[in-house]
Parts: sequence; C-alpha cells; structure tokens
Amino acid sequence: MSEGPTPLPCETEELHGLFLFEKLTPEQLDRLCDEGTVERHPTGPVYTEGEPATCFYVLLDGTVVLSRRVGADDVEITRTSQPGVYAGAFQSYLGDRVPQRYNSSLRVTEPSRFFVLPADAFAAVMHEWFPMAVHLLEGVFFGNRTAQQAIGQRERLLALGSLSAGLTHELNNPAAAAVRATASLRERVAGMRHKLAVLAAGPYHRDTLAALVGLQERTADRVAKTPALTPLEATDREDALSDWLDEHGVPDGWQLAPVFVQAGLDTDWLDEIAATVQEGALEGAVRWLNYTVETELLMNEIGDSATRISDLVGAARQYSQLDRAPHQNADVHELLDSTLLMLGGKMGPGVTVVKEYDTTLPRIPAFPGELNQVWTNLIDNAVAAMRGAHREDDPDQGRLTVRTARDGDHLLVEFADTGPGVPPEIRDRIFDPFFTTKPVGEGTGLGLDISWRIVVNKHHGDLRVARAEPGDTRFQVRLPLTPAEPDAPGTPQPSEETP
Repeated sequence: MSEGPTPLPCETEELHGLFLFEKLTPEQLDRLCDEGTVERHPTGPVYTEGEPATCFYVLLDGTVVLSRRVGADDVEITRTSQPGVYAGAFQSYLGDRVPQRYNSSLRVTEPSRFFVLPADAFAAVMHEWFPMAVHLLEGVFFGNRTAQQAIGQRERLLALGSLSAGLTHELNNPAAAAVRATASLRERVAGMRHKLAVLAAGPYHRDTLAALVGLQERTADRVAKTPALTPLEATDREDALSDWLDEHGVPDGWQLAPVFVQAGLDTDWLDEIAATVQEGALEGAVRWLNYTVETELLMNEIGDSATRISDLVGAARQYSQLDRAPHQNADVHELLDSTLLMLGGKMGPGVTVVKEYDTTLPRIPAFPGELNQVWTNLIDNAVAAMRGAHREDDPDQGRLTVRTARDGDHLLVEFADTGPGVPPEIRDRIFDPFFTTKPVGEGTGLGLDISWRIVVNKHHGDLRVARAEPGDTRFQVRLPLTPAEPDAPGTPQPSEETP
C-alpha cells in the first residue's frame, strides 16, 4: 500500500502568515483550524484531474506541480514552492451550478505540508464571510461564460456571413458565364439553322453534303480536345489561318481565325474542307463549320461553369458537414481544400496559397465540421495579418503555406504566412478569450480561443505558435492519428486554474 497523508496540528499563527489569510480575524482563523486540517503528503500525487473536487489545498511548505492532461500526456503548467499558493476546489462556492471536479492534477516532488479545507466548509465560509465578494465572483464567472457563449455564437455567425459572401461571389462568376454562353449559343444555333438552309439550297451534291456532315462531326471532336497554345503560338496560327482564308477568297478571314485557333484547328483542317466541297461553295462551308466550332466552344464553357458550380456546392457540403456524422474518420486534406475553396473569394487574388501536403497520411478520427472552423479561424487571421501589413501599391499581399506531415503519433497541420508576426509581449495572450489585436468591431477575440478548445478539448491534440517572426509566422495543429481513450477528459484553458 502507498503511504497516505499524515495529519498534523493546525496553528492559527502559521495560517495568519500566509497572504491568503492575513486579513482574517482571530475568530476566523480559529474556525479554519477547527474545520480544516494540516496534512503532510509524501512525494507523489495529491489529486488527479477529473476526480470530484472535495478539498481546497493551501501549500505551507514543500514543492507542488500542477499539470493538465493533453491527449495521453500530462503537461506541466506550474511548479512552485511559494507558501500560500492554492489549488483544488476553490470554485465550490458556486455549488452544483458547475461541475465540481478537479480541473488539473496536483503532485508534490518532495514531502510537503498543506492546509486542507473540505469543499463544503470552504463554500460555507466564503458565503458567510464574503457575501458581496461571492456575488461579484458569481457574476464574473457566469457573466463571462454567458458573454463567451454569446460572442462565440456571434463569431460563428460572422464567419458564416463572410463565407456566404465569398461563396456567393464564387458562384456568381461561373453562373454569369453560363448565362452569357447560353445567350450566345442561342444566337449561334439560329445562325447555324439559317446557314444549313442556305447550304441545302446551294449547288451541293448529296455526297458533298454527307462529307460536310462527317467533317462537322470530326471538327466537333477536335474542339473537345483543344491543345494548349502559348500566346505566341496562337498569334502565329491566327496569322496563318487568316492568310489561308484570304488566299481562298473567304472575306473577313481575320474574324474567323481566332475562333478556329481557340478550337485547335489549323490550315490542314481548312485544306480538308477545300478538298470536300466544290469550287465556289468554300465560303459557305467554312462559315457553317464556324458556327459548329462556336457552338462547341460555348457548350464547353457552359459545361465548365456547371462543373465549377457543382465543385463549389460540393465544397460547401464538405465544409459544413451537413450530411455527415459529427464524428468520423476524416481526410484532413479534403477538409483543408474545402475551407480554402470557401475562403477563396475572401482572400482575393493578392494572396498566394501554397499547398505542401503529405498525401500518404491516413484518415484520422475527428469532428470534421469543427476542424473546418479551426482552419477558417487560422486562415482568416493569417490573411488579415498579411493584408494589414502590405503596401497599398503592392498587389502581392503575401503567401499562405498550408503544410501537412506526420509528427510521431500525430498528424501535423501547419499554417505559415508572410505577415508581420506576433510581438513577443502578446504571444502568451493570443489564446486568451476576448483578446484581439484587430480594430474594434472587426474581431471578437474568440477565434483562437475557440480553436484551442476544439483542438485540445475535443480532439485531445495541440495548438501552438511555432514561429512568430516578421515574414514567417507559423501556427501548428497536432491531431492524434488514433482515437483517444473513451474516458479521457477534456482539458480546460490554462487560465482556468493556477496554484
């Protein structure tokens, strides 16, 4: 059996010498000694995170270490030998309105003495001796929690509004292109019907018309496989086609040449037309096939626009996770891509996005919708920082690099930007609730706080600033590759308890 705490006499003079109790009256000190105890704890744990919070501990002498669980690891928060530091059930005055559990683990590195007050006794003296202070503390605690929930909701609504505006902008471009192409297609089809009537009434033999129809089919097939040309190659081909048309008596050939070049056609194709029709019918055949080329190009444009709209809708569904289970094995790269696509309109053309993905990484157990909120917050902060730092006369607002890699038994996601960095004096505060460097009305100060809670509390991962220098700021998210233990408790913010 392990050695337990040893009870010792309680001396009011010793309690009076502690900063926590120095303003108490002798009667109050006597009551503390009557209701509490002094205990010597051997080296080892005093209490463990997640257990019911039954006692309030005040260090008399020795050394204590306060730690919190992050995933499977205990992360040391504080180590001190200062007499009077306290930990444990110091929120017991709130009663059953909040869960009364230890928010951390406390251990001693050498035999140490504590003044120990049961939680119900601590709550009673707080209410009797400091009624106004208790009301104020309750107001601060619950008011802060309510404000945090309200502003957190506001933060999510602002992000949703921003994403909706960006999605609307992104959808508008291909939709407008499809509308324009449809109107043009209607005109071209009408022209093609007219030209077909002219051809049918012209001096064409049945075999010639059949050959033209076959040529039309081959032309349409070529348009669907248009090669990519450099601007110089396209100009040279336009000149060659214009010259050919002029030489063969087709007027205004310079107007037809760009369409043929766009479709990937050349003078060999024109030679094939000339060999198919009789002399004097070349112009009609060329213009009829021009309508074919234009209609194929317009249908390609409509198809590309519809595909773009479909991709955006798919990205929106991936981002929102509306049709997915809240917790699932997720592909982090799919989540990152959908978020980047959703934020594309907001980032604008001045931000260059570089993806450095390790595509061999496995799917991980996660809450995808909430991870997308983390990516949104981190990307939005990076873009805002770069936009605020660039010169107005410089269209290049910066570079955002999104990198994934394996880091031991975790998956690493890193967001690096070329913004101004984070000043050293505020680096320890950026994850605090309501802290923001943005102008009034532009930030709530909860983006990083919410992100921290999602990554650490919900996914048992880690979120940190790895580098914060001008031109190179890096936020890193580490997520477990395997599921956390079913009973692993969440981890509170570091600011919630300090010994």
